[in-house]
Amino acid sequence: MQKFNTKTLVLMAMLTALEIVLSRFLSISAWNTKIGFAFVPVVLAALLLGSLYAGLVAALADFLGAILFPIGAYFPGFTLTAFLMGLAYGLFLYRGQSFRRILGAVLVHQLVLSLLLNTLWISVLYGSPFPPLLLTRLPQCVILAAVQLAVIPLLARLASRLKSVMP
Repeated sequence: MQKFNTKTLVLMAMLTALEIVLSRFLSISAWNTKIGFAFVPVVLAALLLGSLYAGLVAALADFLGAILFPIGAYFPGFTLTAFLMGLAYGLFLYRGQSFRRILGAVLVHQLVLSLLLNTLWISVLYGSPFPPLLLTRLPQCVILAAVQLAVIPLLARLASRLKSVMP
C-alpha cells in the first residue's frame, strides 16, 4: 500500500471525480439496474494504491455522487458496498494480476457485492421482494462481469506503465 502523501491524495481525488462522472452521467441506469464503466477508476486505485485507498475512492465517490447528483434517496448501504468493492479489488489485484486473481475480484464484486448485497439494499430501500429482484438483476451482473473480465487486464497493463513513470 502506498504512503499517504500529496501525490496519493491528488490521485485519489482525480479517480473519485472520474468515478462520479462515469457513474452519474455516463452509465445506463434504472431504479434497480446500472450498467457502465464506473468500476474503472476504482480498479485503477486498487492497482496503483492498494485496497484501503481503492475502498476510500469508491466510498467517497458513492457518497459525494449521491449528495451532489442524487438519483434517488441516499442509502449508506450502497456506500458500504462501494467501500467493500474497492477493498476486494485491492486485495485481489494490488500484488498481481493473473487471470485467477482478476476472476476472483470480478466474482466477489458481481456475485457477492452487486448481486446479493446491493439487491438486499434495493429490497430494503424500496420494499421489493428479494428473490424476484435478484432474478431481474442477474443479467446486469453477468454482462458487467464479462465486461470487467475484458477491461481489467487492459487496466493492469496501463497501471504498470503508469507506475513506471510516476515518481
